[in-house]
Amino acid sequence: MNLPKLNFENTFDLEIRTDKDKFFIYDLARKSWLLLTPEEWVRQHWLHYFHIIKGRNLSSLILEKKLVLNGTTKRIDLLVTEKTVAKILVECKAPHIKLTEKTFEQTARYNSIIGAEEIILSNGIQHIFAKFADNHYQFLPATF
Repeated sequence: MNLPKLNFENTFDLEIRTDKDKFFIYDLARKSWLLLTPEEWVRQHWLHYFHIIKGRNLSSLILEKKLVLNGTTKRIDLLVTEKTVAKILVECKAPHIKLTEKTFEQTARYNSIIGAEEIILSNGIQHIFAKFADNHYQFLPATF
């Protein structure tokens, strides 16, 4: 499988295996092997970033949490918590997906339910950081 190099300062030791022509990646938080999709490739980099670089406990990193938005069940990609309080919502897209105002608005809608202080929208190549304050989002410089 030809996986793109993502725009992270660090490289991570991600475990990948094959089974019947399919690729799987090991998820440290869920302690299971997941189908390696382009979006999962990005999500696992963020998981490793917060765990290894930022020193977050795996129990504070919640992946693919369900939420209900306008009567529809959605899943957030990664939620970084601190003492069960939502701190950072990370929405991951596949590297080939362009980050647009529409994709940012999707993340902001998810956060209207979650209530995290910051959001990150990332396709692994480009990252958009924003903080919610005074009832609107302030875009922040990339902080790795």
